[in-house]
Amino acid sequence: MADNKENTTKPVDHHKHLDEKYPVKRGIKGNLAKIGFLFLASILTDFKCVGRDNFPKNNPYVVAANHQCFADGVLIDKFLPRGHFKWMCALVGADLETDYGKLGRLIMQVGRGIAVDRYGNPVRGLIKAKKEVEKGNICFVFPEGTRTHDGKLGPMKDGAAYIAVKAGVPLVPVYISGAYQIWPRTQKWPHPWKAPFKRRKLIIYVGEPIYGKDHDNDAHKVTDAFSKWMHDMEKLHIDPDLG
Repeated sequence: MADNKENTTKPVDHHKHLDEKYPVKRGIKGNLAKIGFLFLASILTDFKCVGRDNFPKNNPYVVAANHQCFADGVLIDKFLPRGHFKWMCALVGADLETDYGKLGRLIMQVGRGIAVDRYGNPVRGLIKAKKEVEKGNICFVFPEGTRTHDGKLGPMKDGAAYIAVKAGVPLVPVYISGAYQIWPRTQKWPHPWKAPFKRRKLIIYVGEPIYGKDHDNDAHKVTDAFSKWMHDMEKLHIDPDLG
């Protein structure tokens, strides 16, 4: 007859596991991938930034951008103030590291991803991201929650504004123009050429920071201000090659 031994297995601390796993460590591989991708983007596209000085000189802050392609976060990284890239992390869909193979896992490394459940309860990921911002990190968030299907903006969720308001930091709005035309979600690889010897334009627009205190520290109002700026930019810059 087997001994009736007391079960001494310790319960799993899911919050501790989350803190240990995220943000994903970038490492040498992530840094090299970032350098290589931006080098290719710079020579294969007509790549520039408008409003770069709107990035705060000191971290932390939240960057909120539209989501046009897999590489949006890396594209913005090129124009961050010197030294800020090492502090950059990103709130990303949990399926990126489970459903997109090596590319998804590499993007998680480059962006120091913090996984959030897009189809369930996102609160745990949002709280983790807020804690990272409070530690001095710069958090990238894509409030649409997924890449665009047609190049146009989708509905904006409150995640970015929530993090900025709760952490007491500015939210920096960024509009990416041209990435959808180069790398839409229907294509496996980027196509940077508009025609032979004609590079497509790729422009990053950085707006003035939005402060929660100017909007009653209400995440919904901050999201509304961010959404208005983004839609104004979309009317002007939805396709940079048409301008």
